[in-house]
Amino acid sequence: MEELRGQRVLVLGLGISGRSAATFCASRGARVLAVDERKDIQTQNLPEEVEVQLGGSLPDPRDFDLVVPSPGVARERYAQGARRICGDVALAIHALRIPVVAVTGTNGKSTTVRLAEAMLRAAGWRAMAAGNVGHPALDLVGQPLDAAVLEISSFQLEAADDLRPQVAVCLAVTPDHLDRHHDLAAYRAAKRRIFAAQRAEDLAVLDADDAWLAEIGPGLPARVLWFSCRRPVERGAFLDGECVCLAGGEEVVRLPLAGLSPDLTAFPGNLMAAFLAVQALGADLRKAQTALPGFANLPHRNELVAERREVLWIDDSKATNPGAAAAALARQSGPVIWIAGGRDKGLPFEALGQTLGRVRIALLIGESAPRLAAALAGKTIVETAGTLEAAVERAAALARPGDVVLLSPACASFDQFASFEERGERFRSLVEARA
Repeated sequence: MEELRGQRVLVLGLGISGRSAATFCASRGARVLAVDERKDIQTQNLPEEVEVQLGGSLPDPRDFDLVVPSPGVARERYAQGARRICGDVALAIHALRIPVVAVTGTNGKSTTVRLAEAMLRAAGWRAMAAGNVGHPALDLVGQPLDAAVLEISSFQLEAADDLRPQVAVCLAVTPDHLDRHHDLAAYRAAKRRIFAAQRAEDLAVLDADDAWLAEIGPGLPARVLWFSCRRPVERGAFLDGECVCLAGGEEVVRLPLAGLSPDLTAFPGNLMAAFLAVQALGADLRKAQTALPGFANLPHRNELVAERREVLWIDDSKATNPGAAAAALARQSGPVIWIAGGRDKGLPFEALGQTLGRVRIALLIGESAPRLAAALAGKTIVETAGTLEAAVERAAALARPGDVVLLSPACASFDQFASFEERGERFRSLVEARA
């Protein structure tokens, strides 16, 4: 990134990714101004040559050669007049001299990224996951790696004007973050940016079961591989009984699912996407699949917290949109006491009604409870609990042997918690305290 030398760079936001970007740009000889509207943000460990401005309004982007926005800063706040925009993930892809797999979509990104990382390592590759999961993407620059696997959110893609991964994976795109993107078309447009700078020699891995991806796939610049949980595909991956089938060469490669954990078999689309990404890089698939028997998903994703008196307590706090919650409800085999609600992101709840067959009662929490109750009215029994503590207490009183108590909020956590992780940990502590 020699082109940064002497450039005037504006870094917006001093969270983890912002501090990483400011440090990186300064190390490449840029003159960096890092700003944050918060006054109490941590700035230690920044290089002394980084100028810091806290608590004020954002500077005029026209005064800088490059704007590096943090994901939390909406594009309309800096795009007008900016000469060049490049978020930290795009900066990393420009600077890395290794193949990059970039993964986006609405749900399942972190699982797919961790799977691809584990499979590459099992195949003997030095691979590391970063981006919207784990380390900031720029932390990978300069490390002795053979490949990088990056999770990229729609917020990060807003700031990626010329991002070009060698392999771009897009899982299903369902409504989410409409409080930021305003409508589904804008949200989809942000997701599509992951393909915009790809070339014919690059690869796009797409969910064939998503109608929008099926529509745009033929027009993408890169070669396309498909994966499907519903039907065979000519080039890509599909399910056939208890096997994942990889098609497109002279023969169909069959990879048995028997013996794998529910963390994998419950999300076959993520598994197929990871397989195709690993295959695209040229890794040995037979070695790669040795990572699967011991693979455990990240916390707060359909995680069994406890079994008490034949009642299962499941933490799916990561389900921050209706699509994720609907999938969690569909996976349950017993009657469900469902804890839902939180920060309303402006998403349609009506589709949840199609997955309420097993729900015995919905216990609603957080600021979205009234709108969620209206959407569920007449479809299941609904009670407003208000807080997670009250919901767990009520669920314990209602639960019968064979029931599942499922925290799958369909909403963000920020009304009552700092993150979905904090919400999930609070749920765990409440359940464990009842032992």
